[in-house]
Amino acid sequence: MSGASPANREPVTDRRQLVAYLESGCKPPEQWRIGTEHEKFVYRLSDLRPVPYEGPDGIGAFLEGLRRYGWKPVLENGQTIALSHEGCSISLEPGGQLELSGKPLETIHQTCDEVHTHLAQVKAVAEELGVGLIGLGFQPKWRRSDVPWMPKGRYAIMRAYMPTVGSLGLDMMLRTCTVQVNLDFASEADMVRKFRVALALQPVITALFANSPFVEGRPSGYLSLRSHVWTDTDPDRCGILPFVFESGMGFERYVDYALDVPMYFVHREGRYIDVAGQSFRDFMAGRLPGLPGERPTLGDWEDHLTTLFPQVRLKRFLEMRDADGGPWGRLCALPAVWVGLTYDSAVLDQAWDYVRDWTPEEHARLRREVPRDALGTRFRDRSLREVAVDVLTLAREGLRRRARRGVRDVDESPYLDVLDTIAQSGRCPAQELLDAFHGRWRENIDPVFREYAY
Repeated sequence: MSGASPANREPVTDRRQLVAYLESGCKPPEQWRIGTEHEKFVYRLSDLRPVPYEGPDGIGAFLEGLRRYGWKPVLENGQTIALSHEGCSISLEPGGQLELSGKPLETIHQTCDEVHTHLAQVKAVAEELGVGLIGLGFQPKWRRSDVPWMPKGRYAIMRAYMPTVGSLGLDMMLRTCTVQVNLDFASEADMVRKFRVALALQPVITALFANSPFVEGRPSGYLSLRSHVWTDTDPDRCGILPFVFESGMGFERYVDYALDVPMYFVHREGRYIDVAGQSFRDFMAGRLPGLPGERPTLGDWEDHLTTLFPQVRLKRFLEMRDADGGPWGRLCALPAVWVGLTYDSAVLDQAWDYVRDWTPEEHARLRREVPRDALGTRFRDRSLREVAVDVLTLAREGLRRRARRGVRDVDESPYLDVLDTIAQSGRCPAQELLDAFHGRWRENIDPVFREYAY
């Protein structure tokens, strides 16, 4: 995404450097870009099991197969754990979920072209290996113990730490998939306005994209089990961030929040040093127990920011993070809705007016109830379905005002059509899955891997 850079080895000696790092993401609107990321589960066609790293049909072989398209390997301890190519990357989530982190692009049309090219490549390699790929928010069939771990050093540290702070952190790592979009801002004030709108409306997006009703072959009781999992992963680094809506919100306030989130690791000379639970403030003072006497670099700060998991995350851009993985059409719809809401100033003003008086208690209740009830959640005297219709109307207006036209001289607003259909019906994707499960699948989860595969 625009604003990202390789690890910076500049020593950090003052908190003001951390603030300046975030502030350096500010850029004029003509330089704003769109970065889309999406994850998918990989499974063997023969038995539907998650694919391990090793073996002729494993994730390692999958990554090797993608190199024919120009992807370059990223190695850790001699093993390929990611790929890079022309500003994009393909990386591994802990349970072998493949993630595309797309390049910073100017339009949703380009985003969809990128997604189409990527899916064509991974499907070609998957067919050769006898594996499939599926976009859902939560692994629908297999237990946590059935999912193999990928050989990345940071994941070993997180694996040990997660159970000490929440009961569902390992499920988050191994059994969830998401789609997210990364967006730019012009100034601190613009960042704050976008952050507040995005954080307030995140439950609406969760409801529209809810696509994870199953756990271990049965209905879970949630329409977005993935979103629910985040509520008991790690309270220090997840959730709503109420301070974003308070006076005084800005780059400094977010830095203070990030400094108070316990660390996971420090990366040195190709290896991850376990400092889980220790303080970045102590690190800056040279008092980090895991690296006594050493002080951080801006590269360490970049790494630390990637270990914060609120629903909206600030780096040198804003990440919108709470949508379930899904099929091709919805991968394009997520950037469309957020670009429509935030990249036109007049529409962003309208969106802020829409959510301005929502209370902390209402934010918390939506966060709690939407994973279970999605668009059926009650909000004030309405259903969240009605709120979603309003939000999509604003987003469509924003895309029309942008007037970025593709090859058929059409603007970006049609990418919202799939979400309009969901909002008008009041039925999220998870409810269609449940209908199939109780109907034509005869309460057997296996057909989901055939009918909903990429």
